[in-house]
Amino acid sequence: MCIRIFSRDKNAYPVSSILAKFYLLTLFITLNSCKIKEDDITSGKKVEEEIIAIKNVTIIPMTEENEIIENATIVVKNKTITSINKTIPEQARIINGKGKWLIPGLIDMHVHNLNELAFNEGYPTKGLTDIFEKQHIMTPYIVNGVTTVFELSGRVGAFELRNKIVQEKIIGPRIAIAAVIDGAGNELVASTPIEGRQTVRNAKGLGYRFIKTYSDLTPNTFKAIVDEAKKQGMKVVGHIPRAFINLPAKDFFIPHFGLIAHAEELSSNTNDFSYEKAQEYARLAKENGTWLTPNLSNIVWILRQSKSLESIHKLPTFQYVHPLMQDKWLTSNSYHRNASKSPKLIPYFQELIDFHKLIVKAFKEAGVPLVAGTDTGISGVVWGYSLHEELELLVEAGLTNQEALMSATRLPAIWLEIEDKIGTIEEGKLADLILLDKNPLEAIKNTKAISGVFVNGKWVDKKKINTMLSDLAEWNNVNREKFKWKDRAKY
Repeated sequence: MCIRIFSRDKNAYPVSSILAKFYLLTLFITLNSCKIKEDDITSGKKVEEEIIAIKNVTIIPMTEENEIIENATIVVKNKTITSINKTIPEQARIINGKGKWLIPGLIDMHVHNLNELAFNEGYPTKGLTDIFEKQHIMTPYIVNGVTTVFELSGRVGAFELRNKIVQEKIIGPRIAIAAVIDGAGNELVASTPIEGRQTVRNAKGLGYRFIKTYSDLTPNTFKAIVDEAKKQGMKVVGHIPRAFINLPAKDFFIPHFGLIAHAEELSSNTNDFSYEKAQEYARLAKENGTWLTPNLSNIVWILRQSKSLESIHKLPTFQYVHPLMQDKWLTSNSYHRNASKSPKLIPYFQELIDFHKLIVKAFKEAGVPLVAGTDTGISGVVWGYSLHEELELLVEAGLTNQEALMSATRLPAIWLEIEDKIGTIEEGKLADLILLDKNPLEAIKNTKAISGVFVNGKWVDKKKINTMLSDLAEWNNVNREKFKWKDRAKY
């Protein structure tokens, strides 16, 4: 934009000689800046993003047919996959993909991000506590190829974080956000069906596109929320309220309840951990059109830390966790504290782990779509890294490597209704991609062998990944003593 300075009659508007010199200097700078921009325009220059081509790569597109494309060339321009196996533009930057594999960016369907919080009520104009460097919070996702996440504890700070990513002020994943509605203790509370319906309408007005039901809702309020969400065109994910315990499972498989947030929601509603019970749940889910996020890793980590906090302390990725959360996970760990008081919890958690594997098996056999999610943010479950562990656990539970990849690419994109934009590698899709050094169809752990990542068309190579991680670990280490969980009300 060029700011024009108009001359004024010096008799009508007298100015000092100093001000006159200031105006002349401003005019000189403005005209010169305008000249530069005019020169760019007249020379035919156009500001656009770098064009990048990967040659000789094996593409695993994750389409329904998933036909592997060997020795392929793919071109990324203006954040989009513009061509596959076509002419490479002369000005393109070339990346050698020989001996490498290209998959879609991964999607984590159950996350809890760190953002501004209200640790204390404070004074009316104080605002939220902002102690988290936003790029640092997003870095673990990016270096792990997690390019889309589903935020299941939506609050104001989640929208600000997403806006900063969209505005390209930081590099981060795409973020879908669900509003949490509970019977008590959450930001959005509904204790009656009428309140439930109004809260859904309020959430839509605030900009939410998804509703998450939570544990303390009454059965009738839960049903009203799900029904109203359908009327408002909002999809529903969530917990199965505790009020359904001891009621028939068919009572909570209601129309438009689209996605169960944990396998734990099913195991919490029964004492029968048999395969027959898992099959019953799978049949009801199939009939109702309800998908499942198994979320196997959260119970695995609850068991580990219940046994010993050394599992947290020795976690290799612990260095990438914000110091406040490091301290919380070690000094205020409710899982370890509760297990110390009640030793029976440890064998119970193991029962849950075993039953959740049966649930995965039964849902797969029934043809119920499974999507990968981690509950990242709970202690031990580290942002970004946890999704790779979740994929390995899904394979252990009976999914093939390809099915596990599908649970973190195409299927989540379908549920989020953005399958026309991401989830597969096809011309016209947005460029969220991972370049791997090893084939994930041979071993699912190979999703961790990352050579580079395209995040919304921006190429982040291995050198940049290492730098981002090094900077994050150093910052966390330097600031470790500044953040203590017991002092959080002071922040």
